[in-house]
Amino acid sequence: MGKKAVAVLEQIKDKGIEWVDLRFTDPKGKWQHLTMVAGVVDEDMLTDGFMFDGSSIEGWKAINESDMILMPDLDATYFDPFSATPMMILICNIVEPSTGQLYSRDPRSTAKRGEAYLKSTGIGDTIYIGPEAEFFVFDDVRFGTGYNEGFY
Repeated sequence: MGKKAVAVLEQIKDKGIEWVDLRFTDPKGKWQHLTMVAGVVDEDMLTDGFMFDGSSIEGWKAINESDMILMPDLDATYFDPFSATPMMILICNIVEPSTGQLYSRDPRSTAKRGEAYLKSTGIGDTIYIGPEAEFFVFDDVRFGTGYNEGFY
């Protein structure tokens, strides 16, 4: 059994974790998740991942080739301080089961490839990536549409 998997299983036991939430982001950056009772989490799930239907995620897979693997990143485990019952969050990578490679449309995979490229070119050795939620507040908005015009 891997040391990291053992450590996660010990944390689940020692902290009285009742739920484990497997989280990942879809291509648009929205959190997706699968929550399971902590008692079903074992070494195999932590090291081999958890199969799921990728066709249910918009923009990923067709129904006839939809098998995908949620692979927990055992370096990205957190405890949810807002959960009514003790919950561990496992951030997951998405793996293509036919190749065993990270799925190319997974935003985490894209970020990892970007980091690898940055390091390979010698431009830098660290990359910081984060969301940029943006909105605008206007005092006045004018717009119009006509037969052959439009403005805002």
